[in-house]
Amino acid sequence: MECQECNQRPASLHFAQVINGNKTEIHLCEICAKEKGYMTYPEEGYSLHSLLTGLFNFDAASIGKQNSSTNQPSKELQCPKCEMTFSEFKRVGKFGCAECYHTFSDHLDPVFRRVHSGNTRHYGKIPKRQGGNLHTRKQVDEYKAKLGHLISNEAFEEAAEIRDKIRELEKEMHRTEDGDQV
Repeated sequence: MECQECNQRPASLHFAQVINGNKTEIHLCEICAKEKGYMTYPEEGYSLHSLLTGLFNFDAASIGKQNSSTNQPSKELQCPKCEMTFSEFKRVGKFGCAECYHTFSDHLDPVFRRVHSGNTRHYGKIPKRQGGNLHTRKQVDEYKAKLGHLISNEAFEEAAEIRDKIRELEKEMHRTEDGDQV
């Protein structure tokens, strides 16, 4: 398909716009798209660093903003040990020391939610061959949490089924542990 603007180069970008239910499609080459303002990005492109700093840049408006009640600049959060500021952390994308984690902890939950798909805790992965009973233990822990929830909601029939699953998994873990020791 040819660029609809210059009619010279192949169209590599396709834009669709819907206004009041009317759909308009535009097919442009990269050069025409830049000239018309459909594309704006840095000349050097995007890097992993810019991606990470974009994730950390969740509260840029509140950092360094003037305090509205006193019209004085608010003091920026700073690590007492390494003296790294929160702005530096967002720019660099990593902590200066272990104390930074505690210093900036109140501001990190939104970052962790973005990085960990809505969760604030990283669970990691367990290799199947190296994990041994870790997968089963994790399953038992999940079932125990579900069991507590079911009991508190007085769903005793479902709770009994989960209890039986827990017992079966625990028996399986003991069998494999005994088999490993032989």
